[in-house]
Amino acid sequence: MERRKERILLCLCHLSGNEQKFVQEAFDSNWVVPLGPNVNGFEKDLEEFVGENKRVVALSAGTAAVHLALLNCGVGPGDEVLVQSFTFCASSHPITYLGATPVFVDSEKDTWNIDPDLMEEAIKDRIAKTGKKPKAIVPVALYGMPYKIDRIMEIANRYDIPVVEDAAEGFGSKFNGQVLGTFGKYGVLSFNGNKMITTSGGGALITEDDDHWREIMMYATQYRESYPYYQHEKIGYNYRMSNICAGIGRGQMTIANEHIAHHKKVQALYEELLKDVPGIHVHSQPNLPSGRDGGRLYDSNYWLCTMTLDPDLKVKGQENAYKQIITGAVGGAAGVIHAAESAHTDCEPNANVEAMRMGLDALNVESRPLWKPMHKQPVYKNAPAYVNGVSEELFKVGMCLPAGPYVTEDDVRFICEAIKSLIED
Repeated sequence: MERRKERILLCLCHLSGNEQKFVQEAFDSNWVVPLGPNVNGFEKDLEEFVGENKRVVALSAGTAAVHLALLNCGVGPGDEVLVQSFTFCASSHPITYLGATPVFVDSEKDTWNIDPDLMEEAIKDRIAKTGKKPKAIVPVALYGMPYKIDRIMEIANRYDIPVVEDAAEGFGSKFNGQVLGTFGKYGVLSFNGNKMITTSGGGALITEDDDHWREIMMYATQYRESYPYYQHEKIGYNYRMSNICAGIGRGQMTIANEHIAHHKKVQALYEELLKDVPGIHVHSQPNLPSGRDGGRLYDSNYWLCTMTLDPDLKVKGQENAYKQIITGAVGGAAGVIHAAESAHTDCEPNANVEAMRMGLDALNVESRPLWKPMHKQPVYKNAPAYVNGVSEELFKVGMCLPAGPYVTEDDVRFICEAIKSLIED
């Protein structure tokens, strides 16, 4: 198969022509600071999008949203927070910012998200071991897939523990017709450059009501009191979104539903083209009875499309996997300045998965392993973890495929043919 001249990227958000209008307005009005008409307008657009009479605060990052949500749940030194292990580090790092301890909970097989039964076991065990219940629960919409929020909320409400939904990857995903991020006490969104919509960088926090919205707004703007001078009665943060970034977001909101529809179309094409390939399995949402109003119970945005490779599947070049130590960034990785000391760690994708990644990369197709479970990250080696082996096994066999708005149907066909060509006869 010929190598493509253009690189097919994993997920890069497409900008429409509307962004320029809002950004130009910001410059024309000289509103180029972390507040302004675009920020207010973007928040109103998001409130309309998520519904359920929620309020939204636009912030500098999804990580900031997790941080402020946990802060407003009263998380502090000596506390514990249950968090999904199969996720990006932004779900757990803010727990440590507050001096608390993350308690990692493994996944269930259907959605790859937090296992509600294991979550309840963790709650009971932490109460038995520490004498107090966890301060919050953080489920994550992995790659946009809805978590089993009905079970999560039933358990959380029974133990009176607030839920912070990390829907950073799940913008527009729904469970039983309701947008993720609107079930728990707080919901987190992300608008990083690779998300469903982008503000170049940024995020938002979905809150329950005006009182929560007001308090989060205070924390996001250095907790400045209403005096003609700077008066601070609590420690705040410089987390507000800029008016320019919000202008990009307002333009993106005009095509948000188009982006979601495109990702679903790409997912369906992957499923169709790879369904008969031995050893390859495209992960899809649970096929359960319809939800309210005849819609799907699970309605994923398919932010990223994923597949797994059977361990015994032979991939060309597999013998060369992990032969070379990585010395810099791979794919979309950023901020990598340390050369790896070894080509191996104690938890890594199988050789055939790495060979597939390398083979696709040689054909100018970006792919990546799944998120490495947080309970296997060196920085969290001493954190409590309740595991069942699901996330570790998925990390060994799974990988992410291109799915962004720039990925065309022809691109998907090329990628699928590339995958087939890399499998040993």
